Amino acid sequence: MNGEEFSQRITDMTQTLYRVCRTQLSQRCDYEDAVQETLEKAWENRGRLRDERYMQTWVIRILINECHNIQRQRMRELIIEDPPDPRPAPDGEIAMHDALMTLDEELRLPIVLYYVENYRVAEIAKMLRVPEGTVKTRMARARKELKEYYGQGDWNP
Repeated sequence: MNGEEFSQRITDMTQTLYRVCRTQLSQRCDYEDAVQETLEKAWENRGRLRDERYMQTWVIRILINECHNIQRQRMRELIIEDPPDPRPAPDGEIAMHDALMTLDEELRLPIVLYYVENYRVAEIAKMLRVPEGTVKTRMARARKELKEYYGQGDWNP
């Protein structure tokens, strides 16, 4: 794949990267930084991509690692939180985001990748470097917790 094709594919997946990152980090500036760092690292390391079919999986794995780096950095720093984003989000989007943020990261990420980004369980397992059975178990636990969050069975993906 030449540089132009690589750039186009990266551009096409940018919104997916932002959506995944938004479930991992709480501040807009952090997920913007994470996506930017991911794009730079993917470009710099594009020669390491062994199979073009797995480009999106590879880039999302870079993003997840970058989100973890930012989370570790934030834990070490004492910072004053940025004010919340002044632009209102739709009520349903806020409610779903709030519900997802109640989940532990290991439960939240498979749910977002499966239901929002439409990845298959096998692809999610590769991204997270866990067996498929683990992904299925985490998704089942996440669905259970979301149902409890919404009340008796009101959550339907």
